Amino acid sequence: MLLAIDVGNTNTCLGVFEGSTLRCELRLSTQRGWTRDEVAISIERALALTGLGFQDLDDAVVASVVPPALAPLLRALARYARLDPLVIEPGIDTGMPILYEHPEEVGADRLVSAFAAHHRYGRDPAGAPQGLIVVDFGTATTFDVISPAPAYLGGVIAPGVGISADALFTRTAKLPRVEIRRPARVVGRNTVSALQSGLFFGYVGLVEGLLRRLKDDVGWPSVVIATGGLAREIALDSPLIDQVDDALVLDGLRLLHARNREGSGPRDRDSR
Repeated sequence: MLLAIDVGNTNTCLGVFEGSTLRCELRLSTQRGWTRDEVAISIERALALTGLGFQDLDDAVVASVVPPALAPLLRALARYARLDPLVIEPGIDTGMPILYEHPEEVGADRLVSAFAAHHRYGRDPAGAPQGLIVVDFGTATTFDVISPAPAYLGGVIAPGVGISADALFTRTAKLPRVEIRRPARVVGRNTVSALQSGLFFGYVGLVEGLLRRLKDDVGWPSVVIATGGLAREIALDSPLIDQVDDALVLDGLRLLHARNREGSGPRDRDSR
């Protein structure tokens, strides 16, 4: 089985694949100061919830946007699972040119989601190549543009709705912290609903405004794929989002692992 790990700024997502089937998905809080052993305990306990353990894993693939969290994670997998993970980093074979001015600056998660989106949605129903825009609702909300060629063109990085909410609450004396969700009406009749309206519908406006500008900028029709966080909630209010794919990054990790370690196969556990 393959362990796929996506280390984000807020959460770390684990997925265990048996072939192309996602057996389980688990979420942990990302910890920057943990030791190798603390990371190992956290992963082991999470896997145990699904009846799995380190002994069931044949390989691993990791994408991380949190450098301090990567080293102890790799040490934990080496020590307790005897795995040498494939790490998604600049230079990984994605099969598409990275046209960023400084390719090494593109976050690993953005490369993974772009690769997965092209693999899964890069052709229209008639089989013709099509452009894509991937919107990932994480700590930051990223918009990544893939041409029909395909090539990774770049995109937009915006504050996530959680960051926007935190800034509002910490910089105002009397406004309460509220749950970020869609209110029943745009016009708030109390402070909580007014805040929720501004956060939710304001963010829908940000997403739609950027999508319209991106489509105008590239000049070709683009299918919009959303993933992460509030993707499903935002998609219900935005006709500009064509598809929601909750497993996009995890499946992208699996696909990149297959592309870059094709033919390696499971290792003999007794030889580790």
